[in-house]
Amino acid sequence: MEFKDYYDILGVKPDASEAEIKAAYRKLARQYHPDKNKEAGAEERFKAINEANEALRDPEKRRAYDQLRAGGYRGGEQFRPPPGWGQGGGFDFGDVGDGDFSDFFESLFGRAGGGPRGQPRPRRGRDVQAQVQIDLQTAFDGGRTRLALQGGGNERVLEVKIPAGILPGQVIRLGGQGQPGVAGGPNGDLLLEVAIRDDARFTLEGRNVLHVLPLAPWEAALGATVPVPTLAGAVDMRIPAGSQSGRKLRLKGRGLPGAPPGDQLVELSIRVPSAESDAEREAYETLRRQFGGYDPRA
Repeated sequence: MEFKDYYDILGVKPDASEAEIKAAYRKLARQYHPDKNKEAGAEERFKAINEANEALRDPEKRRAYDQLRAGGYRGGEQFRPPPGWGQGGGFDFGDVGDGDFSDFFESLFGRAGGGPRGQPRPRRGRDVQAQVQIDLQTAFDGGRTRLALQGGGNERVLEVKIPAGILPGQVIRLGGQGQPGVAGGPNGDLLLEVAIRDDARFTLEGRNVLHVLPLAPWEAALGATVPVPTLAGAVDMRIPAGSQSGRKLRLKGRGLPGAPPGDQLVELSIRVPSAESDAEREAYETLRRQFGGYDPRA
């Protein structure tokens, strides 16, 4: 059989931290999950990713694997397990079901399941990954949202608690809402990756939010105090005289909650009214005469 380089499969270095291994596994599992990726070979890649994670996420298994790998074995090389391996060693096989292990894995850690007299061992169910979409206001306030999940031909509806200040890409874990356990083992968890829908008023930039504020020319030229929408409600903001389009002002702490909270950036956008009547055209002519030496392109 061939030696499997589990670090290479997950795309991490041999000294990767537990958090780095977990992040790499989640990214690859989402990419190659058979429900989302229908390309040839995706399912086999998904199984290899799960197996690599099973070997490296558990400190005891990882130590045993690292000890073996230190002997100079590399991925793809022919491998024969040393004497004494393959007895199982009491390893916990977590949430990987029967049939998901390669011969290489089972030669190192034994088989998942198969307790005394052939009885299956209790095993934790698999974690399930899904996405929950929320609006920006819910990300700011926190709250609850309902999520419909399809599985096994049935639909179930869950109420998900959203913490205030959550960011896109963060994961909410719902314990026990994954796949059922085997032989009395606990259920897996449901891992919900957060996505935030586009907002008509604000653009999210990390924890900061950006709002484009329209101004009349006289407000920009003379200065003004105008209402500005924020996620916590409108506030009055002073516009300095002589402001230009594109200038950004900052409302401290008005972004998403956090430690520290984000800010709201207000980008000024000067809007010029059209001249519809004779009086309005004459007003522009007066401006032209008063500012005859001004060249905006100079």
